Amino acid sequence: MPSMSAEELFLPSTPGKFKDKSHSMQRQFHRCFASTSTMFLWALFLVALTAAYLSFVDSGSKYFNTAWGGIHWEKQVRASAQIHRTNGFSVLVTGAAGFVGSHVSLALRKRGDGVVGLDNFNNYYDPALKNARKELLNAHGVFIVEGDVNDAKMLARLFEIARFTHVMHLAAQAGVRYAMENPHSYIHSNIAGLVTLLEACKIAEPQPSIVWASSSSVYGLNEKAPFSESDRTDRPASLYAATKKAGEEITHTYNHIYGLSITGLRFFTVYGPWGRPDMAYFSFTRNILQGKAITVYRGKNHADLARDFTYIDDIVKGCVGSLDTAKKSTGSGGKKRGPAQFRIFNLGNTSPVTVPMMVGILEKHLKVKAKKNLVDMPGNGDVPFTHANISYARKEFGYNPTTDLQTGLKKFVKWYLSYYGYNHGNSVK
Repeated sequence: MPSMSAEELFLPSTPGKFKDKSHSMQRQFHRCFASTSTMFLWALFLVALTAAYLSFVDSGSKYFNTAWGGIHWEKQVRASAQIHRTNGFSVLVTGAAGFVGSHVSLALRKRGDGVVGLDNFNNYYDPALKNARKELLNAHGVFIVEGDVNDAKMLARLFEIARFTHVMHLAAQAGVRYAMENPHSYIHSNIAGLVTLLEACKIAEPQPSIVWASSSSVYGLNEKAPFSESDRTDRPASLYAATKKAGEEITHTYNHIYGLSITGLRFFTVYGPWGRPDMAYFSFTRNILQGKAITVYRGKNHADLARDFTYIDDIVKGCVGSLDTAKKSTGSGGKKRGPAQFRIFNLGNTSPVTVPMMVGILEKHLKVKAKKNLVDMPGNGDVPFTHANISYARKEFGYNPTTDLQTGLKKFVKWYLSYYGYNHGNSVK
């Protein structure tokens, strides 16, 4: 078939109304459509093109996990959302197969709250660890929906099936350095996902109270210590921090316009059993045991970096305390009926420890000397230190971290050696 120009392809469907003086163009047109067989082929082409387009615009069903829905699925959701204590909550926990999410879900279930998890099981780190957490939660009666928080249809169905009193939003694309490799994943999860969830919450009946994970990274280039909730957060040092700061502004907007009760939690370097493999303490442990060198970054003038390491059990107490003190949302039918609660808390340990000291503690518990490469900190979004002021959380719900790094890392190492099956010579008693 002769090739056609762009002009020829867009000839109007009513040629009687189109006056074309170009005889060559008419000949091309008639040559293409002269036979029935050719017209049939064109029809097939248009049908295929339409099907491809519809498949593209309906990409939500392909992009998002389609394993949700059906009678059995709905029964699992209802059973998992069932409350088993007086005045208990029914909580949707996003990121439930994640580090913090799995611990919070388990704590809520153990005290009798209804818990439904949601997680997309992405491969940012080994999904096998997420699946192991899922199995742990399943054993305690917590059902995790496999799906993406950006899937508005799935969220709408979840809110129809279960009348959630609270949402614990912990799903996010984590990691400061990975943002330089895959920035769009942070926008997708931390901003678009948050908005999609808030949209579902604003029209839910009843509107749930929302607690969500911000980050200590929002303090960015702040040099005042310790970091307080009233300090500047308009100078992020990484894209991850910027998305979390954007989340704080977005949640304030939904609180102001739609009456959603919202509490944001700025986590400070959470660590412990079932942790994230991309975190320094986790990767250091793996490399030390494998005899590989670890990279320890230094700040300006070779100063040691320091972090306010916070043990997972203390973080869980802060999450649960925030849920317990969250007031009800005031909206109905997607409209605000009165002022709603809006809070932001630091959840840290208040005792920063340098990275070399952390490595020393790991060496002690692993009984292995680390091979260290000392490197000046690159401009990858990391900050030289973090230090939390937790007086506001202590005042509002009695937040009081009790696990120091020495104790917490001992528990982590014991879990790590057990989970990954290291020999008893490396065990921790």
